[in-house]
Amino acid sequence: MTMGDSNAPADLLAFTCPIPISDYPTITLAHGGGGRLTQMLIEKMLVPTFANPALEALHDGAVLGLPTTTGEAQTRLAFSTDSFVVSPLFFPGGDIGSLAVHGTVNDLAMCGARPLALSAGFILEEGLAMTDLWRIVQSMGQAAQRVGVPIATGDTKVVDHGKGDGIYINTSGVGIIPANVHISPTRARPGDVVIVSGRIGVHGIAIMSVREGLEFETALESDSAPLADLVSRVLAAGSEGVHVLRDPTRGGVSSALNEIAGQARVGIRLVEASIPIDDAVRGACEILGLDPLYVANEGKCIAIVAREVAEAVLAAFREDPLGQQAAIIGEVVPEHPSKVYMRSRIGGMRVVDMLSGEQLPRIC
Repeated sequence: MTMGDSNAPADLLAFTCPIPISDYPTITLAHGGGGRLTQMLIEKMLVPTFANPALEALHDGAVLGLPTTTGEAQTRLAFSTDSFVVSPLFFPGGDIGSLAVHGTVNDLAMCGARPLALSAGFILEEGLAMTDLWRIVQSMGQAAQRVGVPIATGDTKVVDHGKGDGIYINTSGVGIIPANVHISPTRARPGDVVIVSGRIGVHGIAIMSVREGLEFETALESDSAPLADLVSRVLAAGSEGVHVLRDPTRGGVSSALNEIAGQARVGIRLVEASIPIDDAVRGACEILGLDPLYVANEGKCIAIVAREVAEAVLAAFREDPLGQQAAIIGEVVPEHPSKVYMRSRIGGMRVVDMLSGEQLPRIC
């Protein structure tokens, strides 16, 4: 689409939008779902416009080197930001407040960083119950205290009734990356092993169970949790053999692995029977017509590690309460670069593509 407004600045008149506007003339919910349309929006429009090396790495956070005097080792910071629009605001196992803290702490952890501080920005809708805001703020404070990271700065804005859905929260965070830690999605290489820290799809189905009034024989709660301590344990066990870390939030395990495969130009092969899935999640997905591989998680981690450290890393996962169901679910291969395949329970192979639409909107 060429900008044809005669009042537009001259440098915009020749601008051609990189998104196929004829197919998507307006933003859809799928653009925020963490799948193919999200990737298109980021990689075709935002990254080229804001082009810089830190952004182009497409990591869970930007890795920034601090200026140093001659002879000093450079200190590296991880810097991440995230916005939370989950509906409902309170759900089994958490709420938008604790989720906002966990989400940004986890993005820093996926860079191999120990979090230093967070910011919190609140967009409040006129009419939001003060008791609800107090619950959310208290939950954020308790979550931050448990992680040992202060909410050091922030901002509040109020919008008209009907224009804010109660509350939206943005959290940003900074953390320090140890000198011997080098985590990047481009470091996945053939022969590496893919590990997931536990049962997938729990957060998304916990949210959907509230929305749809589903009941299960056992209580199903969100897996929302801070992963910084778990990641520290994994890095100590695997050292330089830990190549990639990713928390499979929007778009689930499938989208996360497709992003890694594309950035590293490698293939990934999964084994369906090895992927840990809770029976309640599997049953709910069957009822709702969902695939657990595409359902959001908020307390799970994918690690891609060198084969020689895989057992040590798996043991480190299982020593932590948040990683007791960790499992090896696949490997990185030289075949089919940039694509993810899965061996099914009956022995066939199928493509595990990136999410094309929006399965569960407003999930985080």
